[in-house]
Amino acid sequence: MYDILKECNLFAGIEESEIETLFEKINWQIKKYANNRIIALSGDRVTGLKVVLEGSVKGEMIDFTGKTIKIEDIENPRPLAPAFIFGNQNRYPVNIVANNDVRILTVPKEEFLKLLSASEKVLNNYLSIISNRAQFLSAKLKFLSFQTIKGKIAHYLLALSTRSGNDAITLDKTQSELSELFGITRPSFARAIREMDRDGLISARGREIIILDRKQLSSLLK
Repeated sequence: MYDILKECNLFAGIEESEIETLFEKINWQIKKYANNRIIALSGDRVTGLKVVLEGSVKGEMIDFTGKTIKIEDIENPRPLAPAFIFGNQNRYPVNIVANNDVRILTVPKEEFLKLLSASEKVLNNYLSIISNRAQFLSAKLKFLSFQTIKGKIAHYLLALSTRSGNDAITLDKTQSELSELFGITRPSFARAIREMDRDGLISARGREIIILDRKQLSSLLK
């Protein structure tokens, strides 16, 4: 377990032997969940630290029409909802579901406090995680605020282009994965891509996309 935790951002810069020493001073347990098992429901209270040791999970929301929107995949070794461990509204904001067979480290809140008090490095890492999480959620809210399908696709493509520094980009997800991410059907996603290609905004060949008219593509965000 400690060799896995060494790769977790919460324990960045800490030697495996030091992690083991820290965990000898607190109570913890490991729980197993099968594929598609619900690990936590939106609204459940966050009772402590959870870290995905093996496998991956996803955070998803269900709107009033019953449509499921995937927020993100959480691969090992990453903590679950670290920003919600403390505070008055310390409840899971989304459903947490296993993508496959997973093992999750669970540390009760009181024990996690001991861990933070025992290691300044863990405390600093935890504060960095919370800050980064707040920035991610801010960007996610901005993305979800685009009401049109084309607006969401445009935002995604422009973000990929900015990250790579190139107008020629390769989609890092399949159409099915992107449709789930955007909360739309696969045919709707494919139709929007075809229309954007026809209108000369992009050139789309499978997962290879070339942005042809950045100005018009950006106008879809308004």
